[in-house]
Amino acid sequence: MDAESAPGADELLFCPLGGTGEVGLNLYLYGHAGQWMMVDCGISFADETTPGVDLLLPDVRWIAERKDSLAGIVITHAHEDHVGAVPYLWRRLGAPVYGTPFTCSVLRRKLAEHGLEDEVPVHEIPVGGQTTVGPFDLEFITITHSILEPSSILIRTPMGNLLHTGDWKLDPAPLVGANFDQKRLERLKDDNILALIGDSTNAMAPGHSGSEVDVRTALKELVGSLDNRVVMTCFATNVARLQTAAEVAIATGRSLCLVGRSMHNMVRAAQECGYLQDLPDMVAERDLDSLPRDHVMLLMTGSQGESRSALARTAREEHPNVVLEAGDHVIFSSRVIPGNEKAIHSLQNRLVQRGIEVLTEEDHFVHVSGHPCRDELTQMYQWVRPKIAVPMHGEPRHLLAHARLADSLQVPHSIVPSDGSMIRLAPGNVPEIIDHVPVGRMALDGTKILPTDSGSIRERRKMGFAGVAVLTLVVDADGQLEDDPQLSAFGLFGEEEADDDAIDAAIDAVEAAVQKLRPADRRRDEIVQETARLALRRFLQRETGRKPHTEVHLVRLE
Repeated sequence: MDAESAPGADELLFCPLGGTGEVGLNLYLYGHAGQWMMVDCGISFADETTPGVDLLLPDVRWIAERKDSLAGIVITHAHEDHVGAVPYLWRRLGAPVYGTPFTCSVLRRKLAEHGLEDEVPVHEIPVGGQTTVGPFDLEFITITHSILEPSSILIRTPMGNLLHTGDWKLDPAPLVGANFDQKRLERLKDDNILALIGDSTNAMAPGHSGSEVDVRTALKELVGSLDNRVVMTCFATNVARLQTAAEVAIATGRSLCLVGRSMHNMVRAAQECGYLQDLPDMVAERDLDSLPRDHVMLLMTGSQGESRSALARTAREEHPNVVLEAGDHVIFSSRVIPGNEKAIHSLQNRLVQRGIEVLTEEDHFVHVSGHPCRDELTQMYQWVRPKIAVPMHGEPRHLLAHARLADSLQVPHSIVPSDGSMIRLAPGNVPEIIDHVPVGRMALDGTKILPTDSGSIRERRKMGFAGVAVLTLVVDADGQLEDDPQLSAFGLFGEEEADDDAIDAAIDAVEAAVQKLRPADRRRDEIVQETARLALRRFLQRETGRKPHTEVHLVRLE
């Protein structure tokens, strides 16, 4: 679709710019009657392929070119992979934002950190409330998930009604916040739902995701069996798990200490919205040493191995207030987000090497997923009875498993999108992909937002994998070497002695190549530089088997 095109009054379009084919970066567009509505705008975490980058963002250039027709941004819940990109991308989008009170409370704190609290129009929608965004009439249907106030969005248009599930599960005892609105979900079959656009994260997992109340019972038993200091790490946004930590601490005769800025921010946001009003008094970090080690339980950020988190700094013995010793225990009360495996395992290994016991969901019942397994997906389809299934939120294998489940449940049509797929849901009897729009990932590189294939990130990646060599040449006006070339090589050779020998040999190769140049060529800087660079690169490739990033600085004395 070109920059001037807009969805017609007689069509209903769906286009994911992130979240289909990956876990994270959720951003979904709905188009109708000349306008677009965005649902969610989230981040993902970077890995070793983007060195020096902390966060990844969805590429919104396509919709930013159409910002005048973007009616609004609707946030289903306050997890980072659904709301975290708003502060970084809002100036490119410029649309009002809608969400439930807790979601808006979390968002406002993020906006304030970026100096945007007075710029972004944020509209609070009551839990279970309704609103209108452009040509879309919306109903926020209360669902359960591992956070407060998650909503599925019923989207009404003259061309058909859609259910965007967001992240969800069917938890009969969520402990904090409202339960899922079963009566409203059961009535959705009367709303003639054209398409269900649904969470696919656990589409391959049989059975039921489990209840938060069962985790609380298991954690009380587990922590009660442990001596010394106990740390529990979880997603700070899992407010029910925060409440559970408080209950577990009381039940096991321990005082609770929150460690990590996001933990404190989340508690304040929850209390601002009327939750967690009965939390016990907690121990301040600075007072931890005044308590016996078996009389305290710490709730810390860092369950995904984030290098700057409280737990990671504690594991490196860099935290100013928290010290763990051999015989202490760390409970990872969370799942591993795909892509974070290396960081998490590295953190856990560091703890184990120091004699600290690590307990995870692999060997103890310390976590339940916030996403629906196959029994819950089946129940949702039986309630909603859509004509079309559109899997979202998952890797390709999850999306395909979701589509196959929908087919087995006699949903008439299913279509598996990828990021950038422009899907026409109506009119017509069968959904179809009518176009692919440009998509990609953007990197938060320091204070700049750049494409992940930008020159600086590409060079940094190459440096990290293949090494770096920097050569300085000093020549006179005729191109004769005035002094021995100076070579610095990083990540290329082995022992120091071998470095010296190899560097001497590399310099010899460069000198020989430059000396072979014709006198006229030696007077041209670009020819001397490129000749030296190629000679150096060929030598290093022959000696190391790598193709390092190679730079040549030429100084010509006139």
